[in-house]
Amino acid sequence: MAALSRKTLFLGRSLSLLSHLARVDHSLPAIRTMSSGSPQRVFQLKLDPLTGNSEWVVIEEDEEESFAYKFQQPLLAMTSYLDMLNDSRRNRAFREAIEKTITKPCHVLDIGAGTGLLSMMAARAMGSGDSIAPGSGKGMVTACESYLPMVKLMKKVIRLNQLEGNIKVINKRSDELKVGVDIPSRADVLVSEILDSELLGEGLIPTLQNAHDMLLVENPLTVPYRATTYGQLVESRFLSQLHGLRNNEASLSDGIRLIPPGQDSVLSIKHQQYAMHCNPIREEIKLLSEPFKVFEFEFWKRPESHGETDLQIKATNDGRVHAVISWWVLQLDQEGTIYYSTAPRWIDLPAVTSSIDWCDHWKQCVWFVPGDGITTFKGDEICLRAIHTDTRILYNLETQIPRTEVLQHRLSDADLPIVLSPERIAIYGDREWRLSILKTVENVLQGKVCLLCLAADDSVFLPLLVAHLSERSHVISLFPGLGRKGLQYLQAVCHANGLSSDRIEVIEKGAKHLTMHDTHQKKADLLIAEPFYYGHDGMLPWENLRFWKDRTTLDSILSEDAVIVPRKGILKACAMSLPDLWKSRCCLRKIEGFEHSVVNTTLGACGHLPESEEAPCLPFFVWQCGEFEELSETFAVMEFDCSKQIDLCQGKSQVKFIKNGVCHGFVLWIDWVMDLQNAIVLSTGPDKRYWKQGVKLLATPRAVGPQGSRNVGESCSAVVEASFDPSNGGLKIVFDFL
Repeated sequence: MAALSRKTLFLGRSLSLLSHLARVDHSLPAIRTMSSGSPQRVFQLKLDPLTGNSEWVVIEEDEEESFAYKFQQPLLAMTSYLDMLNDSRRNRAFREAIEKTITKPCHVLDIGAGTGLLSMMAARAMGSGDSIAPGSGKGMVTACESYLPMVKLMKKVIRLNQLEGNIKVINKRSDELKVGVDIPSRADVLVSEILDSELLGEGLIPTLQNAHDMLLVENPLTVPYRATTYGQLVESRFLSQLHGLRNNEASLSDGIRLIPPGQDSVLSIKHQQYAMHCNPIREEIKLLSEPFKVFEFEFWKRPESHGETDLQIKATNDGRVHAVISWWVLQLDQEGTIYYSTAPRWIDLPAVTSSIDWCDHWKQCVWFVPGDGITTFKGDEICLRAIHTDTRILYNLETQIPRTEVLQHRLSDADLPIVLSPERIAIYGDREWRLSILKTVENVLQGKVCLLCLAADDSVFLPLLVAHLSERSHVISLFPGLGRKGLQYLQAVCHANGLSSDRIEVIEKGAKHLTMHDTHQKKADLLIAEPFYYGHDGMLPWENLRFWKDRTTLDSILSEDAVIVPRKGILKACAMSLPDLWKSRCCLRKIEGFEHSVVNTTLGACGHLPESEEAPCLPFFVWQCGEFEELSETFAVMEFDCSKQIDLCQGKSQVKFIKNGVCHGFVLWIDWVMDLQNAIVLSTGPDKRYWKQGVKLLATPRAVGPQGSRNVGESCSAVVEASFDPSNGGLKIVFDFL
């Protein structure tokens, strides 16, 4: 099994299957293929956010740089490479461990080499200033990287640092390497960093298994040396809302039950750990146990694919266990003097550097206790069973004293018709959001007896609500992403919501293929959406303007006085101080002595770049972006009128700063206006923790302040201009400080 580049998966399967996978999972953006005697090529997924259509774009190994940049930059800017390379604590720990471990010429293998940083550290540690020839006895470094765009970047970096003769770069997966073909002998040392926030998600175990079986000497040296995972039981109302929809629904008055009693399996999150920054919610967390050790993984020996352990954990407080927060500690050297940890800041780790900088490539993980959680009292013994597979760590939790509540946790999601993100579950359980939608639909239906309603998006709430409030209306749901699973879900819950199954119809067609035949020769009176498109959770807010595109496509089957909900979208923005995020995304120069400036443009860095090479706008949960502060009033940039057909939009707005500070960028989001009176607005702004915002970082941070502050060098206002291109869903944003 190869090391997997962050957010990129390479599979040796047919393109038709891969195309299907990519449609349902947007974390599969690229596939590498090889053919004997021909250049290697990358099939990179290109998604049109306004239509949901995707296509595979072929990138040949010998493509022109301009073409490669056109398709590589947006993809690589979305990965964790830049943030990881800006993590000075990580870089220093690996450099110190490599210098301590590699003290003489040997054969070093770097799996998942990325930009080649660890390979260059290993080459320097061997003390060779001259080129290293394989078999020369001077030692060698083999850098294995499966992702072709990253290989191109690595070769530039190695060339820039004049180490071309010292490092052999191989564009293959590690399980494709053959001793005697690709490398002359088994490697003496393995250096590798193929870890995600959960530790195992990038294929650590299969990669180590193959390396020990096929590529490494017996008892090799390794950097890192071992990793240990830890956990802690917590109570948190916020975390419980991210999975406990049924319990939240019980107190709501709209009459809809997305998870009716006894039907918990119809709608759920995946049974897995979720990466999340837990430090920002420390005040909303009650600790119910001391930290406990879960698993230990040795890099220097072959790991097992499956492991289980039973832990007896003593409760330190009365409370209700809603989640297990977990992290890992990396021991990089054999002696145990060099460590790196992803622990939250409330954990005291004497052996680890006390100054923990914010970074986004590794977070803590949260495993949600199914159901209502477990009630426990101080001193109770709680039995936790931990299980690890090749790529995941899962938990089973039950109390022993008192033994009144037992949870049986299934490891399979196969029986769940619909699996949603934790944030989407929380939205569906949010009282304010549900009330706003209820008022919107009630207003639309007022005075109307019989309607044909088209639900354009993947909302499972809207079809049920419209049918519930209007007994003679007929609802057609398109479910562009959920498809048949959406149909199965509605069939399962209609009766429990007092609805006959013929009241809601699911048509498995895209908007552009819908005809009057599908609507029974009737024109629709209501086109409605949240808007929510399944699989778009991690995308930029304005990519939900797909609803506007769908509205335009469906125009011929809408009645002349059809009501469109939402009525419009407003692009909102706010200037912010984002020092942690800016530092993690800023331009690279030297990393532990190795020049990396050639990667900045491709990885979407900000700071010290020409204006023509500005950083891209990227999606983030702003509340999880470390330190942040609003420096301006919230302002509207432009509007998208969904009552009309999709068209080019432009907007311009002046920014008025209200605080002194350093502006690192602008945060942007969409407010959806649901009614003609502009009275019901669903905001996706930074004060809402269930949506990602778009963040546009500045090339250079600017000192700002309110008008009249008179501080030298401060800007008291700025102008933001934006334009929306309906042909591709692109949003161009320009800032001008005055």
